[in-house]
Amino acid sequence: MAGAENRAVQQEMTRAELERRCNAIEEGYEFMLAYAAQGLAGDGASQSGGQLREFLKGTVAALSGLGELFATFVAEARLAQADRYHAFLTVLDRDAADTLAAIQLVLIQPSISSQLIDNLNASIHVRALLTDLFLIDEILKGQSLAAKLEN
Repeated sequence: MAGAENRAVQQEMTRAELERRCNAIEEGYEFMLAYAAQGLAGDGASQSGGQLREFLKGTVAALSGLGELFATFVAEARLAQADRYHAFLTVLDRDAADTLAAIQLVLIQPSISSQLIDNLNASIHVRALLTDLFLIDEILKGQSLAAKLEN
């Protein structure tokens, strides 16, 4: 019984970390939308500019290893048809890597304008990643509901 309890605790910790990362990425995107609407020429002269870089760094941290974390969740949850999840992991890894590359490119700029962030927001890579996250979020909700129904 202790092994099953430990597995359940670990699975819940992994689920919570996945949810935390998804939320961090979504919050970063929402902040970027607000920043883009401000029409700022650069990030140096405004409080939101400093916040922008922090949100971007938080998004980078949340993206790093996201696919591996989802793979761990799939393994720990012993989900049926795991091969389907693994096929999706290829998509998630690619979208996360593409978004990560774009955000890191923005972060190295000496000044980040609202227009630059607007272009980042419009990137098909960022949009694809967000759609992946929405899908993962619904899967997590479904798995959580299924676990509650079993107990």
